[in-house]
Amino acid sequence: MPTKATTIITLADLCSEMKIKPREARMMLRLAVSKKDEYPALKETHVPRHPWQWAKGSKALIEAKKALSTPLND
Repeated sequence: MPTKATTIITLADLCSEMKIKPREARMMLRLAVSKKDEYPALKETHVPRHPWQWAKGSKALIEAKKALSTPLND
């Protein structure tokens, strides 16, 4: 019986899609995680020292994309 597989989106996938360097992306995501009121799902799902990855269509993925499209100097 087939099971429904969840598609995982990695940081490399997002970097490729958004044309951003992985190092810059990690820096921006760490900053976003520190803003728990602005990015609650991202904060809740991230585990330190584990790869950045999200389930396709998840609220955390939407917040990650938002964080990566926001300039660092705000």
